[in-house]
Amino acid sequence: MNNRFLEQNKVNWERLEDLLATMSGNSLRGLSRLEVREFGELYRRAAADLAIARAETRDPKLINYLNSLVIRAHGKIYRAESNGASVVTDFFARDLPKAVRDGYRYVLLAMIVFMATAIFSGILSFNNQEFAITIGAEMYGDLAKSGQRWWLSLNEANQVGASGILTNNIRVSFLAFAWGALLGVGSLYILTINGVSIGGVVGACYRGDAAFGTDLVTFMVGHGVLELSAIFMAAGAGMMIGYAIIDPGDLTRGQALKKKGAEAVKIVIGCAVILVIAGIIEGFVSPANIPAPIKVAVGVGSGIAMLAYFILAGRNEKSPEAMSGAV
Repeated sequence: MNNRFLEQNKVNWERLEDLLATMSGNSLRGLSRLEVREFGELYRRAAADLAIARAETRDPKLINYLNSLVIRAHGKIYRAESNGASVVTDFFARDLPKAVRDGYRYVLLAMIVFMATAIFSGILSFNNQEFAITIGAEMYGDLAKSGQRWWLSLNEANQVGASGILTNNIRVSFLAFAWGALLGVGSLYILTINGVSIGGVVGACYRGDAAFGTDLVTFMVGHGVLELSAIFMAAGAGMMIGYAIIDPGDLTRGQALKKKGAEAVKIVIGCAVILVIAGIIEGFVSPANIPAPIKVAVGVGSGIAMLAYFILAGRNEKSPEAMSGAV
């Protein structure tokens, strides 16, 4: 009976999950009138299925899943919209990490494109002065030869520097996200030009003075892990929307854009928070006169913490597919 019960009702539960994911905060905002009616019907069916599961299946995993689904749907219908603190908590505890996990392929592609471009540009800039001149990185090689560590000027006005850095990082992330609507190609373009620029600067600095180049990398690593991760996430969110236009799957393009757009916006909000943290580190920690191992530890530690959060947070709720082998 368990397998038959699951197969007969799994589609309804999945549809209820989709509608829950589309909603805004703790209200029914984000749904059309027809979807609101559908949501109410699916909620009543799920509640009935929960009663049947408790009476007949006796399967604890299935009962726990349906109980969680019904509670979430009930909360959307009856919970007061003024409970803003709960909205924020739910977003960071469940919605954001789930959205990032769902879109990890796009984020991973963004990282690969950027890193490959940066490494290639760095090698060319290190070995070929003409290339460094072409991309505008040679001036940093000259600074390396003269020992002018320009990033130390941030120590003269940390607050102003952090604010300027944050503004620039948000601009780059927004471009990487917004240009993704061009079938994803725009995001790849932004990643490529930034990879060429950053890799070229590092390569030119190492060619000018190896010790200077190492100091530059030490400066970058403290904030760079979070900063680049946010840019990869923003670009991945943009490509997610672009790919929804190319391949909407079983949905119409409008439906696919709506669904993927809701997920992408969650990721972009997370990017903004990460960039704030990265900007603070870049303005106050990265240029500070502290030992290099501490800066490296800050960069590596923040990256590990971020990765653990996105991998582990919000995994307590299982989907019907996850239960299919157990019922």
